[in-house]
Amino acid sequence: MPDATIINLVDGVRESAFQLTGAAADYDPLLNLIGNARFVLIGEASHGTHEFYEQRAEITKRLICEKGFTAVAVEADWPDAYRVNRYVRNMSNDPTPAEALADFHRFPNWMWRNTDVLNFVNWLREHNDGLPENATKVGFYGLDLYSMYASIEVVLKYLEQVDPEAARCARDRYSCFEHFGEDAQNYAYATSFGLTPSCEQEVINQLWELQRRTAEYAQKNGYSDANELFYVEQNARLVKNAEAYYRSMFQGRVSSWNIRDRHMAETLDQLVAHLAQPGNPAKVVVWEHNSHLGDARATDMGLMGEVNVGQLVRERYGRDAVLIGFTTYTGTVTAASNWGATAELKQVRSALPGSYEALFHQTTLPQFLLLLQDEKPEIAGLGESLLERAIGVIYQPETERISHYFYARLPEQFDAVIHIDDTKGVQPLDRTAHWEMGEAPETFPFAV
Repeated sequence: MPDATIINLVDGVRESAFQLTGAAADYDPLLNLIGNARFVLIGEASHGTHEFYEQRAEITKRLICEKGFTAVAVEADWPDAYRVNRYVRNMSNDPTPAEALADFHRFPNWMWRNTDVLNFVNWLREHNDGLPENATKVGFYGLDLYSMYASIEVVLKYLEQVDPEAARCARDRYSCFEHFGEDAQNYAYATSFGLTPSCEQEVINQLWELQRRTAEYAQKNGYSDANELFYVEQNARLVKNAEAYYRSMFQGRVSSWNIRDRHMAETLDQLVAHLAQPGNPAKVVVWEHNSHLGDARATDMGLMGEVNVGQLVRERYGRDAVLIGFTTYTGTVTAASNWGATAELKQVRSALPGSYEALFHQTTLPQFLLLLQDEKPEIAGLGESLLERAIGVIYQPETERISHYFYARLPEQFDAVIHIDDTKGVQPLDRTAHWEMGEAPETFPFAV
């Protein structure tokens, strides 16, 4: 992009942006854009940035209080998040929000066990406790599928209470996984290379059987809670989809990615169908990474054959869905150097030239909201394909371009974007000395 074009585009963004000052009315333009939409998908450019969590929570609070949203669905495992759901709806024995978040103990536990999520869960509980007796309480739900073994245990425990014979049959079906020692990657390897038969038919049969007997279980004394029955059925559905996901792991990233995102979109569909009331369809806020919630068709992902939640929700619900992304230029982030490694407070390198982040940095605005669907000629240049950064739970700055950038057309990817130029990492609830020390600066030990 020529220098003159960049200068004009930077000026256009500066003129079109709504500065974020911390005032209560900062997000009024965004709420106006959302209007009566039933799905608001709010992304993040990393899984470890405080401002993304904080501002996402503030927007969600307004959607709950002003627009009647009654569910928050997040990029987390279904059973782990459902423990939080029970807490915020005052249906558990957990005494504190920190206890309610205790099932998030696997890597990357800081993604949900951090101070920003703790504060939001506390707010949800207080909000629900203050509602009239018969009002619909706001729920908290997970959309992801990594909890295959935990979900198996949920199904078995439920069936042992309501139908011991069905529990025995379910245990027999799920025993297909036993000799992998609850290691899903071992299962993935063995089935992908034909070393053992897959468990595909067993998990499909178990889901069918549970669905077939749903009405019967709903009538059993003491087990007629529709929410709990839905929770158990969704765990059985998760096991079916997780089995397919792990079986596809060694077949290529596109295959496994698509199974995962289709599962999350399917879970969202099941959730809104369950929560809907006559004449009052459910309204859900979704929290996931930008790479899941920005429309894949506007990115390199789509060119490779990948789909994602944002694309699938747009295709199904059209204008009833609003997609919001976050970007940052520099700062710190809580992330690991490798999968399963200890969380670190890592330095985020300044964004690469030719990226949306670098362009937004040139506006000199510390933080702003930009509505992308206004079709303003001043920002038409944003529709060109530019680099965009994505940091997940792993950050490897030494391979920044290859590991963390892809091309995107921002106005097609999102309906709005929030840029915060200098950000800092989330604070894990389980902080270690390693995290507290932070990452040594690149110039260490020379202060140049």
